[in-house]
Amino acid sequence: MSTEQRQQQDKPVRQQPFELPEFYVPHPARLNPHLEEARAHARAWARDLGMLEGSGVWDLADLEAHDYALLCAYTHPECDGPMLSLVTDWYVWVFFFDDWFLEVFKRSGDRAAGREALERLALFMPEDPEASVPRPANPVEAGLADLWTRTVPGHSADWITRFSRSTRNLLTESLWELDNISIGRVANPVEYVEQRRKVGGAPWSAGIIEHATGAEVPAAVSAERPLRVLRDCFSDAVHLRNDLFSYEREVGEEGELSNGVLVLETFFGCTTQEAADRLNDLLTSRLQQFEHTFFAELPPMIAEAGLDPAEVLAVLTYTRGLQDWQSGGHEWHMRSSRYMNGRVDGEERAEAPRWLPGGPSGLGTAALCVKALLGLPGGGQRTRRHRHVPRPVGPSVIPEFYLPYSVPLNPHLPGARARLLAWNREMGFFDEGYWWEAKAAGYDFALCSAGIDPESSAQALDISAAWLSWGTYADDLYPRRFGAIGDLAGAAAQRARLRSFMPLDLAPPPSAPANAMERGLADLWRRTVTPMSEGQRRMFRTAMDRVLDSWHWELENQAARRVPDPVDYLEMRRVTFGSPMTIALGRMTHLDVVPPEVYESAAVQSLEAAAFDYSALMNDVYSYQKEVEYEAEAHNMVVVTETFFDCDYPTALGVVNDLMTSRMKQFEHVLEKEFPVMYADHGLDAAARAALDRYAEELKRWMAAIAGWHEKTRRYREEDLKWHHAGRSTTPPPLPGLLPTAPHRPAWA
Repeated sequence: MSTEQRQQQDKPVRQQPFELPEFYVPHPARLNPHLEEARAHARAWARDLGMLEGSGVWDLADLEAHDYALLCAYTHPECDGPMLSLVTDWYVWVFFFDDWFLEVFKRSGDRAAGREALERLALFMPEDPEASVPRPANPVEAGLADLWTRTVPGHSADWITRFSRSTRNLLTESLWELDNISIGRVANPVEYVEQRRKVGGAPWSAGIIEHATGAEVPAAVSAERPLRVLRDCFSDAVHLRNDLFSYEREVGEEGELSNGVLVLETFFGCTTQEAADRLNDLLTSRLQQFEHTFFAELPPMIAEAGLDPAEVLAVLTYTRGLQDWQSGGHEWHMRSSRYMNGRVDGEERAEAPRWLPGGPSGLGTAALCVKALLGLPGGGQRTRRHRHVPRPVGPSVIPEFYLPYSVPLNPHLPGARARLLAWNREMGFFDEGYWWEAKAAGYDFALCSAGIDPESSAQALDISAAWLSWGTYADDLYPRRFGAIGDLAGAAAQRARLRSFMPLDLAPPPSAPANAMERGLADLWRRTVTPMSEGQRRMFRTAMDRVLDSWHWELENQAARRVPDPVDYLEMRRVTFGSPMTIALGRMTHLDVVPPEVYESAAVQSLEAAAFDYSALMNDVYSYQKEVEYEAEAHNMVVVTETFFDCDYPTALGVVNDLMTSRMKQFEHVLEKEFPVMYADHGLDAAARAALDRYAEELKRWMAAIAGWHEKTRRYREEDLKWHHAGRSTTPPPLPGLLPTAPHRPAWA
């Protein structure tokens, strides 16, 4: 009888807090033949490093019961014996660190000592493998020092940078968990998924996969969307699965608040079983997003990047490694004594599906499920995701929003309105059949800019309003000109031409503008970036490139009639809403006093993401009828929620409004609790603190201005939608009242 079989046989029956759901794991796990070699090596290595008896954290029985060698043998089925032993040592170290940090710092709540310990660990990860490091003072430091020198040499600078960053995140973001425990705070779902990627370690695991398979992702594409999405889907699935198996231990025994089941229990106010089932639905969705990205997005990226055969093989080998880890990780969770993996009724879970008589059984088959290969579980989600069609829905209903901020209006607003219409006319916006003057006047983008920039000059206000008008015109035009006929090639050619009108050196474009989009962008680019430094231009150009790419992503979904996965949608929605441009323009005004690494801190990124999510979701609420009834648009969070939960409009609207509220309250929490800690952690002086305080005020104005504009614009009301779709020759309806809504405080001061 094997070790893991004895562990399962000896495990006492206990009452579980919920029944484990049926998992979507379409690929069977494979077992590395060098398992026993890795087990023996891990025992000796952990003892030599001081992780067992005397450590106060583990003894030999703990290590053998957890069986990390089995985890690595499942998740890395093809590497040789020495490599499997190295990988196993890494996982022994990372789990020991997790338990050590819990025992030494989380239980005591000693943040200062925890931060000091984490800062010392960073010293043992030099990007130059030949650099000297301090003498280790504990088993965690000794283990990291040993593993770093055995792993990093021979890798490219790109891989070392990425692996170093993910390892640092894995360590330092433990403070985020500690901070939440100290105040009894459970994160909201969006915040949790994003922070769990850092503290949960799966991006770090992806780097280990590259090392173990000998397949480094080429630096030229490592930051491209398909590779990012594959890594993020992998990470989310690993973490959400772990949350389901570890809920009993983490929440019930350790008092941990960083668990996805608990997050959904808290957000939805539902039972533990309902939260577990919903979390499993999200896990399934992330795995199906992984599949979609591999088949639909990876091949075009490979072709566009011009990768050679060896580089293509590296990307595919890496992707297969991510897939192996998913199936192997599931198999290990089903067997390790570290986790809840029995049945609520006390019966042992069958090693092979009970509905498959005579099917494979034994080691390596817990994840084998023909129903998964046929699309179940998860088949319902996959079907719903591709059946979105236009339908009458009636006027969008506007709930009472939680918005504690208000703003004044720029006194240059009246003149800006007239000048914006003149600019639209000059650029040709009214000559292509999509907009006309009365329609553009009703949209009133100058009003939004007047709230965002209440103190700016008339010239700056004109540029701000023109950017809003140009971006909305392009957003309206793209799905009609390219999406309606599935002309992805034409859209790609248009994207390339638009990029040509954003030269960093302000040289003349290679050709004259051929349409209103190109004329508008060429004019705005010159007026906006001429006063900028080279670095600022590059920052803004990168932001613009991301926005253009996001429009193409929407067209690809439109062509496939596909409703996006919730996590992927929300992250891309920040980009389609123009948030990268807002970030670039907001940050560059403070670069002289705020160190760049501060903008990469969790506090700043959380503040920005919360603000952008709030406003983008508000837009989705207002635009629901416009997009669903008139445009067959699937890129709307209410539609995504309806599809994911298979629920009706009022239910989905309530979920989206609750999510908006949670994001706004997170914005407040970050400012009140996390910014002061971040200021202290980075040792910021008064000038840097004042600059970041101003940046936060700018984000408040941005949210309030967008809310006020949505209340006033003639873009989303039913009578205006009918007029817009009737054509420019019709008479506009009289100014109506607001959309159906519960009373809420106006955003204008």
